Amino acid sequence: MSKQEMCCSPLVSAPLGEAEAVEFAPLFKALGDPVRLRLFSLIASHEGGEACVCDLTGAFDLSGPTISHHLKSLKQSGLVDAERRGTWVYYRVRPDTLARVGALAAVPAQS
Repeated sequence: MSKQEMCCSPLVSAPLGEAEAVEFAPLFKALGDPVRLRLFSLIASHEGGEACVCDLTGAFDLSGPTISHHLKSLKQSGLVDAERRGTWVYYRVRPDTLARVGALAAVPAQS
């Protein structure tokens, strides 16, 4: 029995490769800020995973421009999409990105 076999549990799924890590890093960086994590959670918690910026600002003791800055970071990272409707902007969680992040965070079942 090799030294590695004695001390290491076997892999049950493939770990991230370099290209995947580079792809996911901006998403986790965006979610690494507590305000952005809360904003993302608030958007995802609304019906249809969509919320008007007017529904988000009241949850924070921050200025509108600061909230907009954080929402811009979430959009640039690919976690949310934005759509202007009249004078308001609506933010929507991107289901494809959410599914990829969820799959990455899922722990394989142990047999």
